[in-house]
Amino acid sequence: MNFEGVLLARLLVAGVFGGLIGLEREYRSKEAGLRTHFLVCLGSALFMIVSQYGFIDNMVNLMNLYGPRLQVRADTSRVASQVVSGIGFIGAGMIVLQRRFVVGLTTAAGLRTTAAIGKAVGGGMYGVAVSSTRLTLVGFEMLRKISHRIGHVKKEMHVVFYADDQDTAKFVTDGLCTEGRSINSYSSVHMGTRLYIKINIDTPERFLDAGTLLSYLQKQPGIEAESVD
Repeated sequence: MNFEGVLLARLLVAGVFGGLIGLEREYRSKEAGLRTHFLVCLGSALFMIVSQYGFIDNMVNLMNLYGPRLQVRADTSRVASQVVSGIGFIGAGMIVLQRRFVVGLTTAAGLRTTAAIGKAVGGGMYGVAVSSTRLTLVGFEMLRKISHRIGHVKKEMHVVFYADDQDTAKFVTDGLCTEGRSINSYSSVHMGTRLYIKINIDTPERFLDAGTLLSYLQKQPGIEAESVD
């Protein structure tokens, strides 16, 4: 395989590794999924290749033009080093404050790791890249299960919604009491033909996801969600 073929192979491998991590994120319905991780890993590998080999021809041409006595100084690591700081802009976009909870930290960290894997592939460090990809996938899956098991601290969430009748309200509240959640207080008031319901739910800290509860309420027939916080 010629030199350009080797570089193209590196880009292909980087895309595959980034895609594997992206598939796991896509399966978990995260903000950054398959395409984002694919492009981050591929782009990082490309930056690394440009950093290593993109300036060689220019230096050779200068040497040929001015002679071997010409001292050419070029810091080829500058391009690759900017990937480290540049990926922070993308990662910062993933981190948001959703009511009282910060979400997106794991996604941002995953993007940063994916960029590092891409740089490793671009530098020809295939063994390190393979091991890092495996560890990242294992970390996403196994550490998620471990953190769910140890995250037993409960906090209170406030849920407010309208229901068409008492049976619909009971069906929804029963559905809310999953994954270790329990109803701490419940109040309902008739407002016209509908019920206005306020619930305080004790939920494990690991399941403090207001977006999930709000999405659940919005999908239920006969229910109009007002707030979850």
